[in-house]
Amino acid sequence: MVILAIETSCDDTCIAIVEAKGRKRPRFKILANVVSSQIEVHKKYGGVYPSLAKREHERNLPKVLKRVLASADLVNAIAVTVGPGLDPCLWAGVNFAKGLAKNWNLPIVPVNHIEAHILVNFIDQIQNFPAMALIVSGGHTQLILVKDIGKYKIIGETRDDAAGECFDKVAKILGLGYPGGPIIAKLATERNVRSSVSNIVSIKLPRPMINQKNYDFSFSGLKTAVLYKVRNTKAGEKKKKEFIQEMCREAQQAVIDVLIKKTIRAAKEYRVKSVILGGGVSANQELRKRFLRETRPLGRGRVSLKLLFPDEKFSTDNAVMTGIAGYYNYLQGKTGKIDKIRAEANLRIN
Repeated sequence: MVILAIETSCDDTCIAIVEAKGRKRPRFKILANVVSSQIEVHKKYGGVYPSLAKREHERNLPKVLKRVLASADLVNAIAVTVGPGLDPCLWAGVNFAKGLAKNWNLPIVPVNHIEAHILVNFIDQIQNFPAMALIVSGGHTQLILVKDIGKYKIIGETRDDAAGECFDKVAKILGLGYPGGPIIAKLATERNVRSSVSNIVSIKLPRPMINQKNYDFSFSGLKTAVLYKVRNTKAGEKKKKEFIQEMCREAQQAVIDVLIKKTIRAAKEYRVKSVILGGGVSANQELRKRFLRETRPLGRGRVSLKLLFPDEKFSTDNAVMTGIAGYYNYLQGKTGKIDKIRAEANLRIN
C-alpha cells in the first residue's frame, strides 16, 4: 500500500510518500520525504505566527506535492495530521488533503500528531509493549503509557510551558534568536568541552516539580529563573560568552534532569518493556546520551528495557511519521468520510 501523507501542524510544510506492507509487523519504505521549513519567515518574530504560517503552507503545499509525486506511480490513500497543533496551520493541510482525496477518489485517514511521534519509532524497530512514551517538543511535553498501538493513556503533561517552548524563551532572553533548542544545545556543548579555566562561571537553576510524586511538568518557572538571573547580572558580565554558555548548559541540564527522572520513575512504576522518545526536543544529543545511560541499568535482572528513539530527521515534524500512523489507522479501519474530516487543535491521544 502506498500512502501520501501531509503534515502542517505548525510551521513546517511536510509531504511524504510511504510504502507499507504487512499487518502484524509492518515494513515501511520511504519513497519521498520533503520538509519545507518556515524558520526564516518566523525568525524575526521570535516564534510562529499562525496566520503567517497558514499563508506559507498554502503557498508551499502545491510545490512540495509536485516534488514528491515524481517518486510514486500510484497512491492508494491519503493520510493527514488533524491535530493537535495550530488551528490555521492544521486546516491548511486538512483542506489540501480533502481536495486531493476528492479529485483522486481516494480514502483519507486522519492522524493524531502525538501518536505519529510515537509510531515513527517503528520504521525499523520492533514493537515492545507496554511502553512509556515521552513526547517532548515546542508545543508538547507528555508522558504516555502505550499499552498497544491505538491504546494510550496520558499519565502526565506540562501545566504551562512545554520543554521546547522553554528553550525558545530562554534563547530569547539571552538574545540568541529562534528556534532556541539547537543554539542552546550547541552552546551547552561548547561549555561542556571547555578545559578548566580560572574565570569559570557557575549558575544553578531550579528543577521544577522534579520531586513531586505526579508525572506532570512545569517549565515556566525555569524560564523565569533565567530571566531574573540575567536581570541581576551586571551588563558587562551577562554579555560574556562564558556566562551565556554556562546559562545554556545549566538550562538544558535542568530540563533534561526533570524529563529523565520522571520518565524513569514512570517506567518503573508501570513496569514497561520499553521507553519511547519523540518530538523535536528528542533530537537533543545530550538528552539521548543521558537516557541511554539511565535506562541501561534497568534491564539488569529482568527483561531488558529497550530505549527507542527515531533518527533525528524523524524527531522533528515530518510527514513520514504521518504516513506510518496513517497506515496503522487504516489497518484498524479508521478512515474517515472526506466531508467529516476536521482539524482539531486540542486533539487528545486518549
